[in-house]
Amino acid sequence: MSVELEKHDKVTVVTINRPKRKNAVNRSTAEDLANAFKQFDEDSGSSVAILTGIGGVFCAGADLKAFSETQEGNKVELDGDGPMGPTRLLLSKPVIAAVEG
Repeated sequence: MSVELEKHDKVTVVTINRPKRKNAVNRSTAEDLANAFKQFDEDSGSSVAILTGIGGVFCAGADLKAFSETQEGNKVELDGDGPMGPTRLLLSKPVIAAVEG
């Protein structure tokens, strides 16, 4: 799975797990991220989320290789979650980015 979700008391940790691609976000990762943040937002026991990346890299951005290899890039639509997953979500709780690299 390209996104891991862990809960530590009232803190939810969302981790992008694509170290071979420097945690670049392809379509399935964007969908997994959006779902993880929706789950966090609906969880009354979570107060804050931390977004991080595995392997010493936070996120290289959109996975352009995935688009060229599969012709299926990230969804870019006026409505919806956004091309990087949670970019357009209006969450009711704070999210902190733990950036490394």
